[in-house]
Amino acid sequence: MADNPTTGTTIGPDHRVANILLDENNIVRLNPDIEHERGVAIFDLLEDNYFEPVGSPGGPYILHLSIADNRLVFDIHKADDSPLGKIMLALSPFRKIVKDYFAICDSYFEAIKTAPPSQIEAIDMGRRGLHNDGSALLRERLAGKIEIDDNTARRLFTLICVLHIRA
Repeated sequence: MADNPTTGTTIGPDHRVANILLDENNIVRLNPDIEHERGVAIFDLLEDNYFEPVGSPGGPYILHLSIADNRLVFDIHKADDSPLGKIMLALSPFRKIVKDYFAICDSYFEAIKTAPPSQIEAIDMGRRGLHNDGSALLRERLAGKIEIDDNTARRLFTLICVLHIRA
């Protein structure tokens, strides 16, 4: 049992994502660093998350995350895979932050090869700041639809970035 990050009330295991499935048709595997980030985000998300769709009878949930018709799709199912509903968010509010995040990630991955520690730390601080901005935007866009905590938002933002990669 844990505390609800919004209300402070005790919550049980019903308000969590038990499995997450990404639309493999949208995922391009080009960069081992991005693949690693994806794997870590999924592992961390499944280990510890808070996910409560508004009006839901409770979970745990299976989340199918995809991009369709220029929208981010949260296709939510119960643990038995029975559908609960879809929440769709316009992608346009995320485009600039995802683009900036990828640019700084590229700089970070290059820097860790040869740059001095102080430069790596500075780039990493910028990377983390953009990641925080992206997860805050996700929470804002999901407000009134799905309640999530900061860590869940951060991990979901990572996965949204993975879905944005195009060949």
